[in-house]
Amino acid sequence: MDLAFLADCFLRIVPGIPMTLALTALSVSVGLVFACLLAAMRLSGNTLLDWPARLHVFVFRGTPLAIQMFLIYFGLAQFEVVRTSVLWPYLREPFWCAFGALMLNTAAYGSEIVRGGLLAVPCGEVEAARACGMSGFLLFRRIVAPIALRRALPGYGNEIILMVKATSLASMVTLVEVTGLAARIISTTYRVFEAFAVAAAIYLAINFAIARAVAALEWWLSPHLRGAPPPAPDLRLAH
Repeated sequence: MDLAFLADCFLRIVPGIPMTLALTALSVSVGLVFACLLAAMRLSGNTLLDWPARLHVFVFRGTPLAIQMFLIYFGLAQFEVVRTSVLWPYLREPFWCAFGALMLNTAAYGSEIVRGGLLAVPCGEVEAARACGMSGFLLFRRIVAPIALRRALPGYGNEIILMVKATSLASMVTLVEVTGLAARIISTTYRVFEAFAVAAAIYLAINFAIARAVAALEWWLSPHLRGAPPPAPDLRLAH
């Protein structure tokens, strides 16, 4: 194992980390808003809202992310209506095409996680809150949302980790991030193992940090799972 070459690979791949993190953060944050909207449409009971949400989830969960990215980046450009629209300055840029594919994909998976969290709220707690006079937004803010967040957080944490790994597909649409820089090193040195091993280590470190952050947030939102706090010291003077 050539440690000097590994160190050189690391230094050449590190500049791609901000692109990977930016793509992940933007896709996950906007995708979460879209996922909440899709979950609300699924739970609305209105057929005109339910079926479009079902179709989105079916299409983006049932097709590979790589194909979705290719269709957005390479496929939309063949339509004249797209090339003359106000969206064309964005759709011709690889970053925004990759973002669009990742966002729409994570929204489909995230909507099911959010919907499952909302459906997991015990009916008894909702009824008890209503008996205490809560209703509408106050009921949602104090009872439904905290419980649904705790139930959905582990699954959504996994989705964030999957999105970090999915950003590696952005290199296929000419976007230079961690995997793209590793591929450039391979194209000039033909040393596949070392370059991809360094890239894998970087992804592993990023996902480890995300997993620990999600675990800490889950612990903070679940006081009933924490150990009992230590008793306060007795500060009274002994007589």
